Amino acid sequence: MANPQIPLEPDQFYHIYNRGINSCSLFKEAGNYEHFLRLYDKYISPVAKTFAWVLMGNHFHLLVYITKPEGLEDLRPLELNKRINQQFSNLFNAYTKAFNKRYNRTGSLFEHSFRRKIIDSKDYLRQVVLYIHNNPVHHNFCDHPIEYPWSSYLTCISVQTTKLNRDAVMGWFDHQANFKLRHNQKLDIEKIEQWLDL
Repeated sequence: MANPQIPLEPDQFYHIYNRGINSCSLFKEAGNYEHFLRLYDKYISPVAKTFAWVLMGNHFHLLVYITKPEGLEDLRPLELNKRINQQFSNLFNAYTKAFNKRYNRTGSLFEHSFRRKIIDSKDYLRQVVLYIHNNPVHHNFCDHPIEYPWSSYLTCISVQTTKLNRDAVMGWFDHQANFKLRHNQKLDIEKIEQWLDL
């Protein structure tokens, strides 16, 4: 199972996810998704490379590779872990503050500490990418990942400049044609969730 206590350490891949407290909405309109992504770039880009993501109405999934923040390479592992975790905390706190102000609400928005799982194989990476991109299909938002605007799928098949590590993702699937083929296949999400131990 995912563990919120697993330290986020440099040179490791992680599947990170969370949902709204009591499954409440995290995103109600396009501006919410856009603001979250702006804050994500501000707070997370300095400490992680992103390989896949999806923002759903009441939850999100990220596939990241934690890097050593510039200028902090000499910190002890525990202190470095605190700094990296703080960046994620800053993201969620900043978004909660903006969301609460926008919708005249108070209190927590996200459920407890975010979940994270270490990813330790290429096959695991591929499965997480497929799971993340097919989350909107599984939750009946669309019939194919290409139809959902708030995930990294469209960026993966685009040629536009991006901070997403698209080339590495394509490498995990050997090439873009196979990436698309795998995303065109019907997935058994429950089976993947069991395999991913979610």
